[in-house]
Amino acid sequence: MKRASIIAVTILLLLTSILSGCTSSDGGNQPSENQAQKPVELSLWTFQEVHKTYYEKTVEIWNKANPNQPIKLTVDTYPNAEMHNKLLISLQSGVGAPDIADININFFQNFLKGDIQLVELNKIIEPEKDKFIQSRFDIYSKGGKYYGVDFHVGASVVYYNKEIMDKAGVNPDTIKTWSDYVEAGKKVVTATGKPMTAFEVTNQRPFWPMIVQRGSDYLDKNGGVTLDNDINIKTLNSMHDMMYKDKIAVPMPGGDTSKEEFFTYMNKGGMASLIMPMWYMSRFLSYMPDLKGKVVVRPMPIWEKGDVRSAGMGGTGTAVTKQSKNQDMAVKFLAFAKLTKEANIRIWQELSFDPIRWDVWDAPELQLPDPYFSNEKVFKVLLDMKDEIKSPNMGELSAAAQDIVNSSVMFKSLKEQSQTPEQALKAAADELRKQKK
Repeated sequence: MKRASIIAVTILLLLTSILSGCTSSDGGNQPSENQAQKPVELSLWTFQEVHKTYYEKTVEIWNKANPNQPIKLTVDTYPNAEMHNKLLISLQSGVGAPDIADININFFQNFLKGDIQLVELNKIIEPEKDKFIQSRFDIYSKGGKYYGVDFHVGASVVYYNKEIMDKAGVNPDTIKTWSDYVEAGKKVVTATGKPMTAFEVTNQRPFWPMIVQRGSDYLDKNGGVTLDNDINIKTLNSMHDMMYKDKIAVPMPGGDTSKEEFFTYMNKGGMASLIMPMWYMSRFLSYMPDLKGKVVVRPMPIWEKGDVRSAGMGGTGTAVTKQSKNQDMAVKFLAFAKLTKEANIRIWQELSFDPIRWDVWDAPELQLPDPYFSNEKVFKVLLDMKDEIKSPNMGELSAAAQDIVNSSVMFKSLKEQSQTPEQALKAAADELRKQKK
């Protein structure tokens, strides 16, 4: 009897196990609860600390919304050039790349050469492409395939210090053309002793947006070099005149808008206006607290009738690398972080970037008065010029063109004046054409 009882109990246990498996709702093929909740590990490289903060909050939101598909995200931040060099070497060697990477627009074309090691993103972009600014996808594409998703449009605007403008008796709303801007600058200098603006001499702003708004660029749509064309020469000559003839502009302290010297200069009311993209709003908030309530945002002046009042500059094409062992999850997370309505609203709220999804531009969250920017509804400026935001042409020589403008053209023509604007542009263009051969 004892042996029979043992056999009976064993059979009963086996039957219970079999029946339990057969009656489970998932057919017995789904992992256990503990297995389902095991996080998928993803790595991400970026070159901006503010991007890192955004991604870390995004993964928290993802995990709350997707408890059965949690993600453990590791975000590493590197200096800009170092990160892109490290990423390019990792992709070329086939080892060491992250799952996801922020790639600066200035370097992105380097990653679209040869055997592209980035994952095609058409499946997440095409279903809702009509709700986005198309040019922001085009700059990260090749052969009809999309490889990066941006944070922002990067619409260039003018940030006016209203306190200085008021002292000079100038209303920024009356400035419609660059001629108006120069005349207003003369009044500012006379009344306050301060310059109207400063130009980067170790970077390319506002030269690049000023030529793009006129329909020009460093390269044409086919990648041909146009850096030394008539429009570009005239524009750089005008900037030179603003500095040395009209005396309303100065070389930028520190060389460009990312330097501590410039933040300090601007924060202390050193000049009356700054031409930069809307994403630069975050720099005002982070580094120039004393200007709170003093800054107003307006469209760029135009050169002549037919020109547009803005240009979409800068950008970060976030990509998924082919080395990722969790490509599907990485792509899903990228879509969640940068393509949804909720994400685009957060991009404005948390980063002060003008989101690429235009159907959120009139959302209540984007129409709130901003205490820092004179309590105005800043986003109305973008809505007003929605169809006037040109993006630059990008090609294989884009990074090289920007490098030579940054390192040579602006400094030689506007700072040390060792070359005229025409000489500087022609020498740079000749160098680029040699690289193209």
